[in-house]
Amino acid sequence: QVLLVESGGGLVQAGGSLRLSCAASGRTMSSYVMGWFRQAPGKEREFVAGISRGGVRISYADSVKGRFTISRDNAKNTVYLQMNSLKPEDTAVYYCAADPSPSGLAVSKIRDDYDYWGQGTQVTVSS
Repeated sequence: QVLLVESGGGLVQAGGSLRLSCAASGRTMSSYVMGWFRQAPGKEREFVAGISRGGVRISYADSVKGRFTISRDNAKNTVYLQMNSLKPEDTAVYYCAADPSPSGLAVSKIRDDYDYWGQGTQVTVSS
């Protein structure tokens, strides 16, 4: 089992940047595919980005490609989400999640494949 804690959210103007961090404790984070999801008010929780155990495979939602970058530092048990060129529609609670995928290579975009979740961090982008 792994405990996930997100940080780095806040209020930013459109066009600005934020860097989210997700610190893992308990079982080592290198055992998991890691993902970021977000949920806006009244909407379903959606996939944002994911990264394989070793960081070789990365996947992004079309809405954030070219603006967001996911990375991980297994030695620090931390995964990051660098968010640039932020838009008001990026406003949401952002969640870090861990997928105990047996292969560790495939990056799932399916919420139910992720077994462990953080508490979320609010990102608000003003226009």
